[in-house]
Amino acid sequence: MKYLSLLKTAVSAMVLSSLATPALAQWELDDKSSAVGFITTKNSTVAESHSFTSLTGYISKEGKLQVEISLDSVETLIPIRNERMRQMLFETVDFPMAKVTAEVDESVMKAVSDGDVLVAEVPITLSLHGQEKLLSVPVVLIGTADGSILAVASSPIVVNAADFGLEKGVALLREAAGLKSISTAVPVSFQLYFVPAS
Repeated sequence: MKYLSLLKTAVSAMVLSSLATPALAQWELDDKSSAVGFITTKNSTVAESHSFTSLTGYISKEGKLQVEISLDSVETLIPIRNERMRQMLFETVDFPMAKVTAEVDESVMKAVSDGDVLVAEVPITLSLHGQEKLLSVPVVLIGTADGSILAVASSPIVVNAADFGLEKGVALLREAAGLKSISTAVPVSFQLYFVPAS
């Protein structure tokens, strides 16, 4: 009987845990309508665009935002380069996700959910490769007629490899590709589309 009681308690705890994130969500990220991209520059003059294809996230009614990016989903349009980025740069076996968290003021969330368009500087915490850094992100927030929210970077965010312990990975990529240089400061842009939680 004691075993059954413990089992029921454990199952209940797991069910409650699995429901925790959806219960917090007022808006859920629509990954098919969202995008996170970045630009790298090689040999000083050749710029190339890349992206991530797997994103999840939500915003709570109070304005708590979380977005997770699967680093295994990096897409450079060259399969061998995708694999090298996973293994040499991001080391996705040990660090599979990048995570962005932020707290948006409730008054801003209310205005946007009422259909307004606002421009704001939003402080975010970026967790990447075992490191965390606070960044200020210029964002245009757009409320839509169906209650959805679109968040777009009004200018690129520059992410420095050194801030996240990625310099060694950049050097390995450069050597593997036989390049003279690869930029260590990377402009990142995003378009995040949040729909009302079901």
